[in-house]
Amino acid sequence: MKFSQFPRRQYLQGATPIEAMPRLSHALGGKVNLFVKRDDLLPGAAGGNKTRKLEFCLADALAEGADTIVTCGAIQSNHCRLTLAWSVVEELECHLILEERVAGTYNNEASGNNFLFELMSVKSKTIVDGGSDMMAAMETKAKELRAAGKKPYIIPGGASNAIGALGYAACAEEIINQLNDSRLLIDHIIVPSGSAGTHSGLVVGIKGCSGNIPVSGINVSRKKAEQEELVLDLALETAEKLTIQGSVNADDIVCFEDYVGEGYSKPTDSMIEAVEMFARNEAILLDPVYSGKTAAGLIDLVRNNHFPDGANVLFLHTGGSPVLYAYMDTFRAS
Repeated sequence: MKFSQFPRRQYLQGATPIEAMPRLSHALGGKVNLFVKRDDLLPGAAGGNKTRKLEFCLADALAEGADTIVTCGAIQSNHCRLTLAWSVVEELECHLILEERVAGTYNNEASGNNFLFELMSVKSKTIVDGGSDMMAAMETKAKELRAAGKKPYIIPGGASNAIGALGYAACAEEIINQLNDSRLLIDHIIVPSGSAGTHSGLVVGIKGCSGNIPVSGINVSRKKAEQEELVLDLALETAEKLTIQGSVNADDIVCFEDYVGEGYSKPTDSMIEAVEMFARNEAILLDPVYSGKTAAGLIDLVRNNHFPDGANVLFLHTGGSPVLYAYMDTFRAS
């Protein structure tokens, strides 16, 4: 795969580790060997997967002469945190459109990422109701900024377009190289599946490297059919951008919907258990919205013998631990 054809910033400082999780594997019966790709350790304020996507998205913005970034996410968005962080580094203004997906949950005094938005001096925050047309809201903000003489660049939620997904196609190549260097055979990869850029990019990259490793997504909001369609559409667009058409089909896209619970960002018992198990067995911090529910899915799949005995399963940790501090009451009440 040829990534040098695209504008790209250099935020990464080498490959993130792939680590064994022997204690968690043992706690789950020892039939499956669990590993974790530590993208929670990526550079950027408190780390996380969006740094990979933003290497390409912010490079594209700078190539277009932008001086201002507009992006969107939920009220505790990890994507918004990292977009703001790298905008600070690039000396770009950053404006956030934050969606209150669960009515009544926005609190301007909240901890977690909301506090970090303030600490990094976000230029503006606009709070919109759940279900709002987020692209329209960003376009409205961009129009205001252009009228004020700015040159705004819109990054979609999660940096999940074909430009951002390049970051996880590149990550797939990084993973394959690491596995080859360490002579580690991975039988399955489990990833969070939300705005779809991470999931689709990884599928495309694995295909582009002839990695032959199945990738399954754990949904954090949508139903299975809707999410699989979203991932497939973005995967096809990303594959076309990399000129590897025909390599991805619907059979490559697998999502599990059983771990969303009552809805996006709403705690579940299985998420709480998963966050506690990762912390208490491996000293790895998850977030309650993405990696926590994905880990809940991983744990349930292991317990229900979804993977054959002796399988090596890699969990992609997308970061997001600052959000834990906005959910302290949830964990202390458990």
